[in-house]
Amino acid sequence: MRNPIPRLLGALTLAAALVAAPAPALAANPYERGPAPTVASIEASRGYYAFAQVTVARSSVSGFGGGTIYYPTSTADGTFGAIAISPGFTASQSSVSWLGPRLASQGFVVITIDTLSTLDQPDSRGTQLLAALTYLTGTSSVRTRIDATRLGVMGHSMGGGGSLSASRTRPSLQAAIPLTPWHGTKNWSSDTVPTLIIGAENDTVAPVSSHAEPFYTSLPSTLDKAYLELNNASHSAPTSTNVTVAKYSISWLKRFIDNDTRYEQFLCPAPSGSAIQEYRDTCPHS
Repeated sequence: MRNPIPRLLGALTLAAALVAAPAPALAANPYERGPAPTVASIEASRGYYAFAQVTVARSSVSGFGGGTIYYPTSTADGTFGAIAISPGFTASQSSVSWLGPRLASQGFVVITIDTLSTLDQPDSRGTQLLAALTYLTGTSSVRTRIDATRLGVMGHSMGGGGSLSASRTRPSLQAAIPLTPWHGTKNWSSDTVPTLIIGAENDTVAPVSSHAEPFYTSLPSTLDKAYLELNNASHSAPTSTNVTVAKYSISWLKRFIDNDTRYEQFLCPAPSGSAIQEYRDTCPHS
């Protein structure tokens, strides 16, 4: 009869090893999407994710004027954060449409909207941004791809003012990026949404001295906030492909919608370069 002791000792050794083995590590951040970023990846015209787009007819929605949704086609990584983007005074979604593919390919669901009227004022545009997010997460064809707790807003000119208004109305938003923003209200001290304001040095429509700068200054000093002024740029700089606008917008949205600290390196310490006239911040970000 074969001696059972060696077999028994082997089994006990294996059991002990299994007990001692550490459990598989959980992802430190469950909202993290895509590979580790590089300067090249945030400056690229397209990111890691393939994307598709769908038109949202004005007649099929209420509260805003329809738009276009851009979304990652893969569902392998789970849900994504979502962003609504408004154009400015007299403009249509075409003026901000370049941001749709740029952001969707980085791992966001994006809707660029038309407003109910091209003459709508900033507060109305803010309300419409929130209506677009409600549509995205509630009834849109891509709602199952979205994490409804991780939302942000952007906008150009009066749409940028609208993004400030939307943030003040809905403090649960994770991020806001007003682009060369215009608004008659100058004090945003009650805003608690992490905000990156992008101004333009040569803006004569919404001069930074009376819009972007006082907006930034009025935001709470305890807030995660930043002010980027584009060097030698006009009011319309964010309405066409702009690498500086894209790279820091991507970094801000990733950092605060996805809680992805891998992007902190592009925001803190304050970036500089020939495209940046001035950058202010509250680094390090919490």
